[in-house]
Amino acid sequence: MTSSFTVQAASGYEQLMGRWSRRLATKFIDFAGLAAGEKILDVGCGTGSLTFELAKSAGLAEIRAIDFSPVFVEAARQRNTDPRVTISQADATALPFADGAFDRSLALLVLHFVPEAGKAVAEMRRVVRPGGVAAAVVWDHYGGMTGMRMMIDTVAALSESGRQMRSRYCFQPMMQPGEMKRTFVEQGLVDVTEAELMIRMDYENFDDFWAPIGAGEGPLGKYMTTLDEAEQKRIEAAVRDAYQAGGADGPRSFANVAWACRGIVP
Repeated sequence: MTSSFTVQAASGYEQLMGRWSRRLATKFIDFAGLAAGEKILDVGCGTGSLTFELAKSAGLAEIRAIDFSPVFVEAARQRNTDPRVTISQADATALPFADGAFDRSLALLVLHFVPEAGKAVAEMRRVVRPGGVAAAVVWDHYGGMTGMRMMIDTVAALSESGRQMRSRYCFQPMMQPGEMKRTFVEQGLVDVTEAELMIRMDYENFDDFWAPIGAGEGPLGKYMTTLDEAEQKRIEAAVRDAYQAGGADGPRSFANVAWACRGIVP
C-alpha cells in the first residue's frame, strides 16, 4: 500500500495537523466508545494523537498502534512511556494481526489517504472480534474545512495546476456524505452509524498557519515543492492576504468538520 499523505518531519506534521488531531481524538473516542479491559488497535497512528489519548483511559488492557510512515512510527515511539502501548510499522490494508485479536479498531484521519480504503476497512473488521467495533473519522475537505479551503481556493485561483490540486484535495476517498457509511456496510459491518464531529483550529498569526505548508508538509506543502521560488512567493503572499482578510495579522479561528463512522462486527 502507498499513502497519499506527504510528511517531511514529525514536528512539521504536529504544527500542520497533529495539534488539531488531538482535539478531534477526544470527540472521536466518545463517538467510538471504550470499555474497561479492552484491547484497541489504532490504525494509522501518525505521531500518536489518538494512541496517547486512548492511553489516558486507565482501564484499557492493551493499545497497539501501526502506521505506514517510519517517520511517524519513530516519533510516536519516542513519545511513548506507557507499557500497554506498542507501536510498529505496518500496512493498513494488510494488518499483521490475527482474526478477532482486538475489541475495537479505530482510524483517526487515515482512510482518506489510503488509496484502497475499502480494503483497509475490511482489515479493520477482520482483526476485531464478533460484537466489537470498527470506527473511523476523516476531515470533510470539500465542505467542512474553512481555513484550509480558504487557502486551497486562493491557490486554485492563481493557476490551472492549483485548480487540479484543489480537485485532488476535495475529492479524496471517504469524504463525501454517506461514502464511509456505504463502505462500512459493503465490508460487512452492521448497525453502522455516521456522524459529524467539529473542532476549531486556532492560530496565533499567519506564520503559525503557514509555516508547515512552506516547509512542504501535507497536500498543499507537497504542491508547493513543485513550484519555482517566484511562484511560491506569489502564493504565500496571496494566502497571507486571504488569512488577514484586510485586518491586521494575528489570531484567527476556523471551524472544521469531520465525518465519523462506526459499525459492529457481526
